[in-house]
Amino acid sequence: MSDNPPQDLVPSPSPSPSSSPSTASPMPLADNEGAGSGAASPSLPLTMSASVVLADLPRDASAALATAGSFQTDKIVVRFKPVGSAPSLAQDVCKISSTKRFEAVVIYLRKKLRCKETDSVFLYINSAFAPSLDEIVGNLQQVAQTQY
Repeated sequence: MSDNPPQDLVPSPSPSPSSSPSTASPMPLADNEGAGSGAASPSLPLTMSASVVLADLPRDASAALATAGSFQTDKIVVRFKPVGSAPSLAQDVCKISSTKRFEAVVIYLRKKLRCKETDSVFLYINSAFAPSLDEIVGNLQQVAQTQY
């Protein structure tokens, strides 16, 4: 046996201080290390007042947010058209508040048709899609106007 240790256990020579910096590769930073020592941690949330980028909202965004909760009309005209063997209504047009949920339309129609709560009632917007019961009627009207 020889006195020399195996090659994989021999420590590699450290670079000399006189070696050029262009040959040395930089060490990658960890995800939580910033470029500067004073950099804020990305896990800390910034408030709107502390943000340098957005001190206040632009005028367009402010105007959009001001009108976001309101609808063009207070009441929406709903027209019922029977399909297949469904019975028709004596009055097929009604008005409903634009802030009500679609559930109110279903309840109204069940009452007019004298259906039980266990009977199935299928309602479609412009014969295209069936909204969920928690949709707002004003939002459905806006979608129906722009899409269909």
